[in-house]
Amino acid sequence: MKKIRMGIVGLGRLGLKHAEDLAFKIPNAELIAVCSIKKEEIDYVQSSWNIKYGYTDYYEMIRNAELDAVAIVSPSPVHCAQIEAALEAGLHVFSEKPLGVTVEECKLAERAVEKHPDKVFMLGFMRRYDPSYAYAKQKLNEGAIGKPFLLRATSADPEKAVVGAIKFAATSGGMFLDMMIHDIDLARWFLDSEARSVYAVGGCYVHKEFGQFGDSDNACALMQFKNDTMAMFYSGRTAPHGYHVETEIVGTKGTLRVGATPQKNLVTIFNEHGAVQECVSGFPERFEQAYLLEKQEFINCILENRRPEVTVYDGTKSTEIAYKATESFRENKLVVID
Repeated sequence: MKKIRMGIVGLGRLGLKHAEDLAFKIPNAELIAVCSIKKEEIDYVQSSWNIKYGYTDYYEMIRNAELDAVAIVSPSPVHCAQIEAALEAGLHVFSEKPLGVTVEECKLAERAVEKHPDKVFMLGFMRRYDPSYAYAKQKLNEGAIGKPFLLRATSADPEKAVVGAIKFAATSGGMFLDMMIHDIDLARWFLDSEARSVYAVGGCYVHKEFGQFGDSDNACALMQFKNDTMAMFYSGRTAPHGYHVETEIVGTKGTLRVGATPQKNLVTIFNEHGAVQECVSGFPERFEQAYLLEKQEFINCILENRRPEVTVYDGTKSTEIAYKATESFRENKLVVID
């Protein structure tokens, strides 16, 4: 079996998850190199998993002639430059979202991808590969709810994870780019259109620290799309019950709802608190299968010489919409998207 030899940059919570999948769970992938600015993270992965190469310099790693591809799970502001450099080095590229934190950066990535049509580029909008979301898309295509006209999305991180969000608030791009962008991509996908206008509101209701970065800890956005469909978004960082991702698509003949209750599994605990269903702890748990399936698709695209469904242009479009939502939030006005 031919194996795609992978390197990865970024070994934080999500990076470690991607690295573990590539090292142990995808048969036709082989993780041979890891990169982090933290030497202790490199040492841990190399010694525990027997990884051949470890780097603190990304640009040194992508010069490794043994590599076929790289996974980019680094801070958002460096994604586009790292994408361009990897493609120039002759590597296939998988990059986590967002594509970039400005539209200008995204255009740089677009040009780099267009310059290297022989290389596979894939962006990590993993929710499209979640079995439940993929099934909902299938039912939409089959006409199960008629013509969809409204998407309602909730994405809430648990309060217990807010310390990490505050730590990276200066470089995350903000609520709309860092969190809501997943729901924006789903809205484009499910409603089959691009956004026409957006009005966003929010505030620092629990953690004032986000305010110094022009960010919020809870925010909402209302969008109209070019085909006259609508989307309503809520994103927050202070959910007391756990990680909560819920999506509802309303059509002319019915409704689809994904994740209405963020339950951990099908177990109900009956005790002094009543009938309790535990919630998932975070995105690595809720979307474990989706993360695995998207990387398997990336590897398959390389082996089969084809292009993934999620493109660099999806990254640009979603970033543009998220950026306009941020503008609307900060200036408290309706923003029309060109």
